[in-house]
Amino acid sequence: MKEYKSIDDYISAQSIEMKPKLELIRQTIQKIVPDAEEVISYGMPAFRFHGMLGYFAAFKKHYSFFFGPAVTKAFMKDLSAYETSKATIKIPMEEQVPVQLLKRLTKYAAVLNKEKAKMKEKEKKIVAKKKK
Repeated sequence: MKEYKSIDDYISAQSIEMKPKLELIRQTIQKIVPDAEEVISYGMPAFRFHGMLGYFAAFKKHYSFFFGPAVTKAFMKDLSAYETSKATIKIPMEEQVPVQLLKRLTKYAAVLNKEKAKMKEKEKKIVAKKKK
């Protein structure tokens, strides 16, 4: 597997047909969660926001979004047109990026991550109080 240093590096290495789709995915996620940090994780473009927000990647015959299982499960009805697994949403190569769906998935994932971060912070405070 090729090592990528940045999302720019990843996108530039993809096919001419795939580059605009990947850039649109990136820009959509950035608009929804402007404070998210761009990273490469598991060799794929990803965003961190109070933990891992989501990934996206290009493949030979499709491209995919990867959100946590809770996100995929919450949107199963909306995802019925796509092949999915526990945390993967496959979009056929010839299809346009479902931007409105991606926005909703990203917003939901961001809310979940914020909630998890708040819970962890509360747990830390409880543990710290018990140690005193």
